[in-house]
Amino acid sequence: MPWSNQSGGGGGPWGQKRPGGGGGGPWGGGPQGGGGGGPAGPGGAPPDLEDILRRSQDRLRQFIPGGSFGGGKGIAAIAVGALLLWGATGFYTVRPDEVGLNMIFGRYVGTTQPGLNYNFPYPIGAVIKPRVTVVNTTEVGYRGSDGARRAVTRDVLEESLMLTGDENIVDIDFAVQWQINPARAADFVFNIQAPEASVKAVAEGAMREVIGRRNIQAILTTDRGAIEAEVRQLMQDVLNTYGAGVEIRLVQLQKVDPPQQVIDAFRDVQAARQDQDRARNEAETYASKVVPEARGEAARIQQEAEAYRERLIAEAAGQASRFKQVFEEYRKAPDITRERLYIETMERVLGATDKIILDQKTEGGQGVVPFLPLNELQRRPAQPLPGQGQGQGAIR
Repeated sequence: MPWSNQSGGGGGPWGQKRPGGGGGGPWGGGPQGGGGGGPAGPGGAPPDLEDILRRSQDRLRQFIPGGSFGGGKGIAAIAVGALLLWGATGFYTVRPDEVGLNMIFGRYVGTTQPGLNYNFPYPIGAVIKPRVTVVNTTEVGYRGSDGARRAVTRDVLEESLMLTGDENIVDIDFAVQWQINPARAADFVFNIQAPEASVKAVAEGAMREVIGRRNIQAILTTDRGAIEAEVRQLMQDVLNTYGAGVEIRLVQLQKVDPPQQVIDAFRDVQAARQDQDRARNEAETYASKVVPEARGEAARIQQEAEAYRERLIAEAAGQASRFKQVFEEYRKAPDITRERLYIETMERVLGATDKIILDQKTEGGQGVVPFLPLNELQRRPAQPLPGQGQGQGAIR
Protein backbone atom coordinates (compact mmCIF):
# COMPACT_ATOMS: atom_id res chain seq x y z
CA MET A 1 0.00 0.00 0.00
CA PRO A 2 1.27 3.54 -0.62
CA TRP A 3 1.11 4.45 3.05
CA SER A 4 2.65 1.23 4.42
CA ASN A 5 5.43 1.56 6.92
CA GLN A 6 8.83 1.11 5.28
CA SER A 7 11.82 -0.64 6.87
CA GLY A 8 14.10 2.27 6.01
CA GLY A 9 14.08 5.62 7.66
CA GLY A 10 10.83 6.83 5.95
CA GLY A 11 8.46 8.79 8.08
CA GLY A 12 5.20 7.83 6.34
CA PRO A 13 3.14 9.87 3.91
CA TRP A 14 3.54 13.10 5.80
CA GLY A 15 7.33 13.25 5.63
CA GLN A 16 10.29 12.15 7.71
CA LYS A 17 10.21 11.56 11.40
CA ARG A 18 11.65 14.21 13.56
CA PRO A 19 14.34 13.53 16.05
CA GLY A 20 12.78 12.72 19.33
CA GLY A 21 10.17 10.29 18.02
CA GLY A 22 7.53 12.65 16.54
CA GLY A 23 6.32 12.34 12.98
CA GLY A 24 5.97 15.19 10.57
CA GLY A 25 2.17 15.01 10.33
CA PRO A 26 0.03 16.67 7.68
CA TRP A 27 0.23 20.11 9.28
CA GLY A 28 3.96 20.33 9.36
CA GLY A 29 4.66 19.23 12.87
CA GLY A 30 4.09 16.16 15.03
CA PRO A 31 3.20 15.99 18.67
CA GLN A 32 5.67 17.65 21.01
CA GLY A 33 7.17 15.27 23.49
CA GLY A 34 5.72 12.02 24.64
CA GLY A 35 5.03 8.81 22.68
CA GLY A 36 3.74 8.27 19.21
CA GLY A 37 0.15 6.91 18.93
CA GLY A 38 -1.23 6.95 22.46
CA PRO A 39 -3.86 9.27 23.79
CA ALA A 40 -3.09 12.81 24.64
CA GLY A 41 -0.60 13.11 27.44
CA PRO A 42 -0.64 15.45 30.37
CA GLY A 43 0.65 18.16 28.16
CA GLY A 44 -2.53 18.07 26.00
CA ALA A 45 -0.82 16.68 22.79
CA PRO A 46 -3.19 14.97 20.27
CA PRO A 47 -2.68 11.27 19.30
CA ASP A 48 -0.45 10.38 16.36
CA LEU A 49 -2.77 9.83 13.32
CA GLU A 50 -0.11 7.97 11.35
CA ASP A 51 0.43 5.51 14.17
CA ILE A 52 -3.32 4.83 14.41
CA LEU A 53 -3.53 4.11 10.69
CA ARG A 54 -0.53 1.82 10.86
CA ARG A 55 -1.99 -0.22 13.67
CA SER A 56 -5.33 -0.56 11.86
CA GLN A 57 -3.46 -1.74 8.75
CA ASP A 58 -1.60 -4.37 10.72
CA ARG A 59 -4.82 -5.73 12.26
CA LEU A 60 -6.55 -5.93 8.86
CA ARG A 61 -3.63 -7.96 7.43
CA GLN A 62 -4.26 -10.62 10.08
CA PHE A 63 -7.71 -11.39 8.59
CA ILE A 64 -6.59 -11.45 4.93
CA PRO A 65 -4.87 -14.61 3.65
CA GLY A 66 -1.25 -13.91 2.76
CA GLY A 67 -1.24 -10.71 4.73
CA SER A 68 -1.77 -8.56 1.64
CA PHE A 69 -4.69 -6.87 -0.06
CA GLY A 70 -3.55 -8.03 -3.42
CA GLY A 71 -4.59 -11.32 -5.05
CA GLY A 72 -7.88 -13.04 -5.84
CA LYS A 73 -8.47 -14.44 -2.38
CA GLY A 74 -8.51 -11.02 -0.77
CA ILE A 75 -10.90 -9.66 -3.35
CA ALA A 76 -13.15 -12.69 -2.90
CA ALA A 77 -13.15 -12.25 0.86
CA ILE A 78 -14.08 -8.59 0.50
CA ALA A 79 -16.84 -9.49 -1.97
CA VAL A 80 -18.23 -12.18 0.34
CA GLY A 81 -18.22 -9.77 3.27
CA ALA A 82 -19.94 -7.08 1.26
CA LEU A 83 -22.53 -9.62 0.05
CA LEU A 84 -23.26 -10.72 3.61
CA LEU A 85 -23.66 -7.16 4.74
CA TRP A 86 -26.00 -6.47 1.83
CA GLY A 87 -28.07 -9.56 2.60
CA ALA A 88 -28.35 -8.61 6.26
CA THR A 89 -30.09 -5.38 5.28
CA GLY A 90 -33.11 -7.48 4.19
CA PHE A 91 -34.27 -7.99 7.77
CA TYR A 92 -37.09 -5.66 8.79
CA THR A 93 -39.60 -5.30 11.62
CA VAL A 94 -43.38 -4.97 11.27
CA ARG A 95 -45.06 -3.19 14.18
CA PRO A 96 -48.33 -4.45 15.71
CA ASP A 97 -50.41 -1.81 13.89
CA GLU A 98 -48.86 -2.60 10.48
CA VAL A 99 -48.92 -5.27 7.78
CA GLY A 100 -45.84 -5.95 5.67
CA LEU A 101 -46.24 -6.16 1.87
CA ASN A 102 -43.25 -7.82 0.23
CA MET A 103 -42.29 -6.94 -3.34
CA ILE A 104 -39.59 -8.39 -5.59
CA PHE A 105 -38.62 -6.36 -8.63
CA GLY A 106 -41.74 -4.26 -8.07
CA ARG A 107 -44.13 -7.22 -8.01
CA TYR A 108 -46.23 -8.04 -4.93
CA VAL A 109 -45.38 -11.51 -3.63
CA GLY A 110 -46.89 -11.83 -0.15
CA THR A 111 -47.91 -10.40 3.21
CA THR A 112 -46.09 -10.64 6.52
CA GLN A 113 -47.50 -10.29 10.01
CA PRO A 114 -46.10 -8.17 12.87
CA GLY A 115 -42.64 -9.18 14.07
CA LEU A 116 -39.18 -9.72 12.56
CA ASN A 117 -39.32 -10.68 8.87
CA TYR A 118 -37.01 -10.93 5.87
CA ASN A 119 -37.18 -9.93 2.22
CA PHE A 120 -34.59 -9.41 -0.45
CA PRO A 121 -32.88 -6.08 0.15
CA TYR A 122 -32.85 -3.10 -2.19
CA PRO A 123 -32.77 -2.96 -5.20
CA ILE A 124 -34.21 -6.46 -5.61
CA GLY A 125 -36.88 -6.32 -2.95
CA ALA A 126 -38.88 -3.70 -1.13
CA VAL A 127 -41.37 -3.65 1.75
CA ILE A 128 -44.44 -1.44 2.18
CA LYS A 129 -45.87 -1.27 5.70
CA PRO A 130 -49.33 0.38 5.79
CA ARG A 131 -50.88 1.03 9.20
CA VAL A 132 -54.09 -1.03 9.30
CA THR A 133 -55.38 -0.16 12.80
CA VAL A 134 -55.47 3.61 12.40
CA VAL A 135 -59.04 4.94 12.14
CA ASN A 136 -59.25 7.74 9.58
CA THR A 137 -62.01 10.37 9.54
CA THR A 138 -63.31 11.93 6.33
CA GLU A 139 -65.48 15.04 6.64
CA VAL A 140 -68.13 15.80 4.01
CA GLY A 141 -69.97 19.12 3.95
CA TYR A 142 -67.76 20.84 6.50
CA ARG A 143 -64.16 21.21 7.60
CA GLY A 144 -63.32 21.11 11.29
CA SER A 145 -60.04 22.00 12.97
CA ASP A 146 -59.21 21.69 16.64
CA GLY A 147 -57.82 24.97 17.86
CA ALA A 148 -56.26 25.78 21.18
CA ARG A 149 -59.62 26.59 22.77
CA ARG A 150 -62.45 25.36 20.56
CA ALA A 151 -63.19 23.57 17.31
CA VAL A 152 -63.68 25.82 14.30
CA THR A 153 -66.12 24.50 11.69
CA ARG A 154 -66.41 25.79 8.14
CA ASP A 155 -69.34 24.81 5.92
CA VAL A 156 -68.72 23.57 2.38
CA LEU A 157 -72.05 24.17 0.66
CA GLU A 158 -71.14 22.49 -2.61
CA GLU A 159 -70.81 19.23 -0.68
CA SER A 160 -73.57 19.61 1.92
CA LEU A 161 -76.57 20.82 -0.13
CA MET A 162 -78.54 17.80 -1.39
CA LEU A 163 -81.84 17.26 -3.20
CA THR A 164 -84.52 15.17 -1.46
CA GLY A 165 -87.11 12.86 -2.99
CA ASP A 166 -89.89 15.46 -2.67
CA GLU A 167 -87.79 18.08 -4.50
CA ASN A 168 -86.62 20.00 -1.42
CA ILE A 169 -83.08 20.95 -0.49
CA VAL A 170 -81.46 19.86 2.77
CA ASP A 171 -78.10 20.85 4.28
CA ILE A 172 -76.28 17.74 5.58
CA ASP A 173 -72.86 17.54 7.25
CA PHE A 174 -71.55 14.08 8.08
CA ALA A 175 -68.34 12.27 8.94
CA VAL A 176 -67.09 8.84 7.82
CA GLN A 177 -64.70 6.76 9.92
CA TRP A 178 -62.77 4.13 8.00
CA GLN A 179 -59.61 2.05 8.17
CA ILE A 180 -57.56 -0.30 6.03
CA ASN A 181 -58.90 -3.84 5.93
CA PRO A 182 -56.05 -5.98 7.36
CA ALA A 183 -57.00 -8.90 5.13
CA ARG A 184 -56.95 -6.69 1.98
CA ALA A 185 -54.09 -4.30 2.66
CA ALA A 186 -52.55 -5.08 -0.74
CA ASP A 187 -55.74 -3.92 -2.49
CA PHE A 188 -55.59 -0.63 -0.58
CA VAL A 189 -51.96 -0.01 -1.56
CA PHE A 190 -52.08 -1.07 -5.21
CA ASN A 191 -55.70 -0.52 -6.39
CA ILE A 192 -56.43 3.10 -5.41
CA GLN A 193 -54.16 6.06 -5.90
CA ALA A 194 -55.77 8.65 -3.58
CA PRO A 195 -57.55 6.78 -0.74
CA GLU A 196 -58.82 9.87 1.10
CA ALA A 197 -60.29 11.45 -2.02
CA SER A 198 -61.80 8.14 -3.15
CA VAL A 199 -63.52 7.53 0.18
CA LYS A 200 -64.81 11.10 0.20
CA ALA A 201 -66.23 10.85 -3.32
CA VAL A 202 -67.93 7.53 -2.57
CA ALA A 203 -69.37 8.91 0.69
CA GLU A 204 -70.83 12.00 -0.98
CA GLY A 205 -72.34 9.96 -3.81
CA ALA A 206 -73.87 7.40 -1.43
CA MET A 207 -75.39 10.11 0.77
CA ARG A 208 -76.92 11.91 -2.22
CA GLU A 209 -78.45 8.65 -3.45
CA VAL A 210 -79.97 7.80 -0.05
CA ILE A 211 -81.29 11.34 0.51
CA GLY A 212 -82.82 11.38 -2.99
CA ARG A 213 -85.08 8.46 -2.02
CA ARG A 214 -86.62 10.13 1.06
CA ASN A 215 -88.87 13.07 1.87
CA ILE A 216 -87.45 16.01 3.75
CA GLN A 217 -89.79 15.60 6.74
CA ALA A 218 -88.55 12.07 7.44
CA ILE A 219 -84.94 13.17 6.94
CA LEU A 220 -85.27 15.96 9.50
CA THR A 221 -87.09 13.87 12.12
CA THR A 222 -87.16 10.09 12.23
CA ASP A 223 -84.84 8.57 9.59
CA ARG A 224 -81.40 9.67 10.82
CA GLY A 225 -80.40 6.22 12.09
CA ALA A 226 -81.70 4.49 8.99
CA ILE A 227 -79.84 6.96 6.74
CA GLU A 228 -76.54 6.34 8.53
CA ALA A 229 -76.88 2.56 8.27
CA GLU A 230 -77.93 2.66 4.61
CA VAL A 231 -75.10 5.01 3.59
CA ARG A 232 -72.53 2.86 5.40
CA GLN A 233 -73.71 -0.31 3.64
CA LEU A 234 -73.85 1.39 0.24
CA MET A 235 -70.33 2.80 0.66
CA GLN A 236 -68.96 -0.60 1.66
CA ASP A 237 -70.53 -2.26 -1.37
CA VAL A 238 -69.14 0.34 -3.77
CA LEU A 239 -65.63 0.22 -2.28
CA ASN A 240 -65.65 -3.59 -2.40
CA THR A 241 -66.58 -3.34 -6.06
CA TYR A 242 -63.55 -1.08 -6.60
CA GLY A 243 -61.31 -3.50 -4.66
CA ALA A 244 -60.21 -0.62 -2.43
CA GLY A 245 -59.39 -2.66 0.68
CA VAL A 246 -61.20 -0.13 2.88
CA GLU A 247 -63.48 -1.02 5.79
CA ILE A 248 -66.16 1.55 6.70
CA ARG A 249 -66.59 1.60 10.47
CA LEU A 250 -69.09 4.42 11.04
CA VAL A 251 -71.17 7.05 9.24
CA GLN A 252 -72.32 9.82 11.59
CA LEU A 253 -74.61 12.71 10.67
CA GLN A 254 -73.33 15.93 12.22
CA LYS A 255 -76.00 18.37 11.05
CA VAL A 256 -79.30 17.92 9.17
CA ASP A 257 -81.06 21.25 8.57
CA PRO A 258 -82.91 23.07 5.83
CA PRO A 259 -80.88 25.66 3.92
CA GLN A 260 -80.06 28.78 5.91
CA GLN A 261 -82.14 30.99 3.63
CA VAL A 262 -85.42 29.18 4.39
CA ILE A 263 -84.78 27.76 7.85
CA ASP A 264 -87.28 30.13 9.53
CA ALA A 265 -90.09 29.00 7.24
CA PHE A 266 -89.22 25.37 7.88
CA ARG A 267 -89.33 25.99 11.62
CA ASP A 268 -92.83 27.47 11.29
CA VAL A 269 -93.94 24.44 9.30
CA GLN A 270 -92.40 22.18 11.92
CA ALA A 271 -94.27 23.98 14.71
CA ALA A 272 -97.54 23.63 12.79
CA ARG A 273 -96.90 19.93 12.31
CA GLN A 274 -96.28 19.56 16.02
CA ASP A 275 -99.60 21.27 16.78
CA GLN A 276 -101.28 18.96 14.30
CA ASP A 277 -99.73 15.92 15.93
CA ARG A 278 -100.79 17.17 19.37
CA ALA A 279 -104.40 17.67 18.26
CA ARG A 280 -104.42 14.25 16.61
CA ASN A 281 -103.07 12.65 19.78
CA GLU A 282 -105.74 14.34 21.90
CA ALA A 283 -108.47 13.17 19.51
CA GLU A 284 -107.12 9.64 19.54
CA THR A 285 -107.04 9.72 23.36
CA TYR A 286 -110.68 10.86 23.51
CA ALA A 287 -111.67 8.23 20.96
CA SER A 288 -109.87 5.53 22.91
CA LYS A 289 -111.95 6.54 25.96
CA VAL A 290 -115.38 6.99 24.35
CA VAL A 291 -115.37 4.10 21.91
CA PRO A 292 -114.85 1.38 24.56
CA GLU A 293 -117.63 2.88 26.68
CA ALA A 294 -120.02 2.89 23.72
CA ARG A 295 -119.05 -0.65 22.84
CA GLY A 296 -119.65 -1.75 26.43
CA GLU A 297 -123.08 -0.11 26.51
CA ALA A 298 -124.00 -1.72 23.20
CA ALA A 299 -122.88 -5.09 24.48
CA ARG A 300 -124.97 -4.66 27.65
CA ILE A 301 -128.10 -3.76 25.67
CA GLN A 302 -127.56 -6.67 23.35
CA GLN A 303 -127.13 -9.08 26.24
CA GLU A 304 -130.31 -7.78 27.91
CA ALA A 305 -132.27 -8.20 24.67
CA GLU A 306 -130.97 -11.71 24.25
CA ALA A 307 -131.92 -12.52 27.85
CA TYR A 308 -135.41 -11.11 27.32
CA ARG A 309 -135.80 -13.14 24.16
CA GLU A 310 -134.69 -16.30 25.89
CA ARG A 311 -137.09 -15.64 28.77
CA LEU A 312 -140.06 -15.12 26.45
CA ILE A 313 -139.21 -18.19 24.45
CA ALA A 314 -138.90 -20.23 27.63
CA GLU A 315 -142.22 -18.95 28.98
CA ALA A 316 -143.99 -19.61 25.69
CA ALA A 317 -142.52 -23.08 25.52
CA GLY A 318 -143.66 -23.73 29.10
CA GLN A 319 -147.18 -22.53 28.42
CA ALA A 320 -147.39 -24.59 25.27
CA SER A 321 -146.20 -27.64 27.14
CA ARG A 322 -148.73 -27.02 29.91
CA PHE A 323 -151.51 -26.58 27.38
CA LYS A 324 -150.60 -29.84 25.73
CA GLN A 325 -150.62 -31.63 29.06
CA VAL A 326 -154.03 -30.15 29.99
CA PHE A 327 -155.38 -31.03 26.58
CA GLU A 328 -154.28 -34.62 26.98
CA GLU A 329 -156.00 -34.81 30.33
CA TYR A 330 -159.11 -33.16 28.87
CA ARG A 331 -159.30 -35.79 26.19
CA LYS A 332 -159.22 -38.50 28.86
CA ALA A 333 -161.86 -36.92 31.19
CA PRO A 334 -163.57 -33.87 29.67
CA ASP A 335 -166.09 -33.22 32.47
CA ILE A 336 -163.61 -33.42 35.27
CA THR A 337 -161.08 -31.34 33.43
CA ARG A 338 -163.69 -28.70 32.53
CA GLU A 339 -164.77 -28.40 36.13
CA ARG A 340 -161.19 -28.16 37.31
CA LEU A 341 -160.41 -25.46 34.82
CA TYR A 342 -163.47 -23.53 35.94
CA ILE A 343 -162.51 -23.79 39.60
CA GLU A 344 -158.88 -22.72 38.95
CA THR A 345 -160.04 -19.81 36.84
CA MET A 346 -162.48 -18.59 39.49
CA GLU A 347 -159.74 -18.98 42.07
CA ARG A 348 -157.44 -16.70 40.12
CA VAL A 349 -160.18 -14.16 39.42
CA LEU A 350 -161.78 -13.99 42.85
CA GLY A 351 -158.69 -14.59 44.91
CA ALA A 352 -157.70 -10.91 45.10
CA THR A 353 -161.15 -9.30 45.45
CA ASP A 354 -163.48 -8.62 48.36
CA LYS A 355 -166.21 -11.25 48.48
CA ILE A 356 -169.85 -11.12 49.62
CA ILE A 357 -171.76 -14.38 49.61
CA LEU A 358 -175.51 -14.20 48.92
CA ASP A 359 -177.73 -17.18 49.69
CA GLN A 360 -180.78 -17.16 47.43
CA LYS A 361 -182.40 -20.02 49.29
CA THR A 362 -183.19 -17.94 52.31
CA GLU A 363 -186.53 -16.27 52.88
CA GLY A 364 -187.06 -13.47 50.45
CA GLY A 365 -184.42 -14.87 48.10
CA GLN A 366 -181.62 -12.44 49.09
CA GLY A 367 -179.93 -13.44 52.25
CA VAL A 368 -176.47 -12.32 53.14
CA VAL A 369 -174.34 -15.07 54.55
CA PRO A 370 -171.76 -13.92 57.10
CA PHE A 371 -168.21 -14.63 55.94
CA LEU A 372 -165.16 -14.73 58.17
CA PRO A 373 -161.90 -14.38 56.12
CA LEU A 374 -159.52 -16.19 58.43
CA ASN A 375 -156.60 -15.95 56.01
CA GLU A 376 -156.84 -12.14 55.90
CA LEU A 377 -157.06 -11.93 59.67
CA GLN A 378 -153.76 -13.79 59.89
CA ARG A 379 -152.10 -11.27 57.56
CA ARG A 380 -153.43 -8.14 59.32
CA PRO A 381 -151.81 -6.89 62.59
CA ALA A 382 -153.89 -7.49 65.71
CA GLN A 383 -155.80 -4.45 66.98
CA PRO A 384 -156.26 -4.07 70.78
CA LEU A 385 -159.87 -4.03 72.00
CA PRO A 386 -161.23 -0.95 73.81
CA GLY A 387 -160.50 -1.05 77.47
CA GLN A 388 -157.60 -3.44 77.20
CA GLY A 389 -154.23 -2.42 78.52
CA GLN A 390 -150.92 -2.39 76.78
CA GLY A 391 -149.90 -5.59 78.42
CA GLN A 392 -152.83 -7.67 77.10
CA GLY A 393 -152.28 -9.84 74.09
CA ALA A 394 -153.99 -9.37 70.76
CA ILE A 395 -156.97 -11.51 69.72
CA ARG A 396 -156.25 -13.79 66.82
